[in-house]
Amino acid sequence: MPAGGFSAPGAAGGTEFEAKITPIVIISCIMAATGGLMFGYDVGVSGGVTSMGPFLEKFFPVVYRRTKTKEQADKLNSNYCKYDNQGLQLFTSSLYLAGLTATFFASYTTRRLGRRLTMLIAGVFFILGVILNAAAQDLPMLIIGRILLGCGVGFANQAVPLFLSEIAPTRIRGGLNILFQLNVTIGILFANLVNYGTAKIKGGWGWRLSLGLAGIPALLLTVGAIFVVDTPNSLIERGHLDEGKRVLRKIRGTDNIEPEFLELVEASRIAKEVKHPFRNLLMRKNRPQLIIAVALQIFQQFTGINAIMFYAPVLFDTVGFGSDAALYSAVITGAVNVISTIVSIYSVDKVGRRVLLLEAGIQMFLSQVVIAIILGIKVKDHTNNLHHGYGIFVVILVCTFVSSFAWSWGPLGWLIPSETFPLETRSAGQSVTVCVNLLFTFVIAQAFLSMLCHFKFGIFLFFSGWVLVMSFFVFFLVPETKNIPIEEMTERVWKQHWLWKRFMVDYGDEEIGDTVDPKKIGNATNGFDPTSRL
Repeated sequence: MPAGGFSAPGAAGGTEFEAKITPIVIISCIMAATGGLMFGYDVGVSGGVTSMGPFLEKFFPVVYRRTKTKEQADKLNSNYCKYDNQGLQLFTSSLYLAGLTATFFASYTTRRLGRRLTMLIAGVFFILGVILNAAAQDLPMLIIGRILLGCGVGFANQAVPLFLSEIAPTRIRGGLNILFQLNVTIGILFANLVNYGTAKIKGGWGWRLSLGLAGIPALLLTVGAIFVVDTPNSLIERGHLDEGKRVLRKIRGTDNIEPEFLELVEASRIAKEVKHPFRNLLMRKNRPQLIIAVALQIFQQFTGINAIMFYAPVLFDTVGFGSDAALYSAVITGAVNVISTIVSIYSVDKVGRRVLLLEAGIQMFLSQVVIAIILGIKVKDHTNNLHHGYGIFVVILVCTFVSSFAWSWGPLGWLIPSETFPLETRSAGQSVTVCVNLLFTFVIAQAFLSMLCHFKFGIFLFFSGWVLVMSFFVFFLVPETKNIPIEEMTERVWKQHWLWKRFMVDYGDEEIGDTVDPKKIGNATNGFDPTSRL
């Protein structure tokens, strides 16, 4: 096997794709992954500014009075309820509701216009949203800015994971794809650091700086999208065979790209037979990928991670840390998040996806149960004091939880769906993946402060129960996909699984309008020569 190559056994008994790790691949992936930086900053900044007095006083005066006035606080049934406000939750969750809507449009642009142009559209939305948020004079202006940011999230989350999976050599596909999630965690940490600094600015305008600095990752994504090349998969899918071959040769760093190119052309030809990809997605043979993609997104949100990352300062303040200590603790958890995601980059293509998910399930379950016990015993309804030693222990447990999520469910929730759908349903599958993720992100963001008010410390028991369920799901139903070429998942993964192999059928076995004629698949020269346009 040539240096830098990987083995990709195919139907013919073995196909070898030669691929070097070229600088253009690394640079393109880093630039594309800045979409994750923007997403992460948006996640992290909202929790920080909602704990800042001047921000609350301007946009949410009712919440401000609850947090600052003992008389108002005493009227609440519980100290856990002082931040319970639907408008405040809408500030955070509106971004994800907009992203959910935008992802349907992003599916079209990703397929018809390409991955690169879709990332550029995301960058423009981000920039417009940042301007409105930083200059907001009233709540409607603030919410409209968040909605524009949400549109950017919808487009970026649709295009970036696909871009990373398709441009990367197979043996490092997992690590490069996780660059998106790594940038999410860096964005969260950056936001926490910014919030910690801007909260101390006198004059009450620090929150504007926090929201405005989101312009940095927004510009990085926009500029990056201008200069990166589109993926060979996307170019070939849109009929640009010559350019697709040229880009494939460039990103693989070798002239021996014919086997991989022909496989991409054949996959694209089959994909073009599918006139309605969303309808095709419902076909029996695509059901395993769809079920797993949807389940991973639901479970990812029900780990409780976004509840912690959105509202970390609010949460720590609620259990007795005080506003400064709460922001400081959020910075610590953000740093742990980044470091642990780096662990995933180095381990995902070595130990595999399943091992990381299962180990993390145990770690997340235990840490959440212990947090619930400590808060249940030591934090009373009308007190805002947690002993210093217990406070440190809670931070350690939260970091334990965050670290396990960061090397498992965080990155793999995006990686596994992006690498398992066949080309003909890949854009549609990614659209459903993003849609479900944003839907349940919206649900958690909109409901968490109310849940915290009613469940109190039991909120951690609620999420730990879901962690237990999802771990069983992974153990029995999620196959291993490490080091499998992206176009060979059906033969080498789904047809080998004890349950999902029952759903795998040959083309022509299903009576559906989008089914491809098996003769067209079996004979590459029957009316179509993949090299005829080169």
